[in-house]
Amino acid sequence: MLFCSETFIFGFLPVFLLIYYIVPGRFRNLTLFLGSLWFYIAGERTWFFLIVLTLGVHFAGTTLMKGKTQKLRKGILILLLLYDFGTLFVFKYLPFFVGKEHLKWSLPLGISFYTFQIAAYAIDVYRRPEEYEQNFVNLGTYLCMFPQLIAGPIVLFKDVAAQLKERKVNMQGLEEGLKIFTVGLGYKMLIANVLGKLWNEIQVVGIESISTSMAWMGAFAYSLQLYFDFNGYSLMAIGLGKMLGFTIPRNFNHPYISVSITDFWRRWHITLSTWFRDYVYIPLGGNRKGKYRTIFNLLIVWSLTGIWHGAGWNFLLWGIYYFLLLVVEKMLWGKFMEKHHGIGRLYTIILVVAGWVIFALEDITSVGIYLKKMFGWIGTKSAWTLNWHVTISAVERYGVFFLVAMLLCTYLPEKIYKRCEHQVWFLGILLVIFWASIYQIVTSATNPFLYFRF
Repeated sequence: MLFCSETFIFGFLPVFLLIYYIVPGRFRNLTLFLGSLWFYIAGERTWFFLIVLTLGVHFAGTTLMKGKTQKLRKGILILLLLYDFGTLFVFKYLPFFVGKEHLKWSLPLGISFYTFQIAAYAIDVYRRPEEYEQNFVNLGTYLCMFPQLIAGPIVLFKDVAAQLKERKVNMQGLEEGLKIFTVGLGYKMLIANVLGKLWNEIQVVGIESISTSMAWMGAFAYSLQLYFDFNGYSLMAIGLGKMLGFTIPRNFNHPYISVSITDFWRRWHITLSTWFRDYVYIPLGGNRKGKYRTIFNLLIVWSLTGIWHGAGWNFLLWGIYYFLLLVVEKMLWGKFMEKHHGIGRLYTIILVVAGWVIFALEDITSVGIYLKKMFGWIGTKSAWTLNWHVTISAVERYGVFFLVAMLLCTYLPEKIYKRCEHQVWFLGILLVIFWASIYQIVTSATNPFLYFRF
């Protein structure tokens, strides 16, 4: 069940919220736990047992850690992590190695996100036993919480532990949450889905037939689609969290105005970057063991970041691409870019858009063809002058959406939102966005969610 669906918005959510607000406070965790399982079963009936089994394994495993020797606790942790990442490997990566035609199962809903969350919880309990959660329902509420189950953000247990025990659930939180949810829904339905049509048109025509200008338009369209698709879902999750009394961490901070690749990864998918920093990069030694060890640690982190997104050589290549860029910035021109914002922003957006081409096209040969098209390398015939009428037609149909999307990538809309969110006219705009989004949901032939497969 996706957030941008009639079933969720007009079926599941109002019924769940009504029950959640009516029940006494001491039963709200149980209500959220059972409601989240209901959400999971409704979306993935075949796989709901997996998340319940994972929860049971970790509750039992972390309970066994209590009072044990360091050596025994470490052994239990290793078993828990083997279970976590073994499950992730079987369902997400094994089909890549043995052939998808031999394994017909679908990827369980949100497995990459909740695997990382529960692994972080186990590691934290190993490091700091006092963070062990004795209440099975509280732990289940954390792991299964439907707002962030299918697309993150990746929420660490320590960030919500206090809220699981005590939180404010009131009309103010409901109102704020509905506003944020509406903004996220608009991002997804009115920006991401529309620009995604241009990217789909290019796939249908064939990348061999497009001009350099269309290659750039298509790459920008995909880049904006991915951002507003994923950020839209993250905002919907944050809004739903507000309705339930939780503060879910921000996952994006205007990444397309970054002044360097390093800056970009401080702003894009923040919770994933933080997870790899705290649970992989720092335990490997971070930058504390010399230049060459730091480079090696970065290689490990970015290789894992790439393949976390999917089982394909393009994802590994995408991770290595960012590893190389970050190392070069660290050693050469990173500080220069961060001092000269104009040059830095242009440099960053070009490299990021080129990177999304690697990310989007699973066939490595297609990646090479598309990048050559983007930079005009097609032999004797220039791709810059090929089929200008196609580019002009695309600008006429999608130009306004590009302009709106680029404006929404800046700080200005957020400043306007904070200043005007309680104004009557602004509430009217949010209502228009909501019903326009619902219209798109009802009438659209397709409603893709790009990060669903990750």
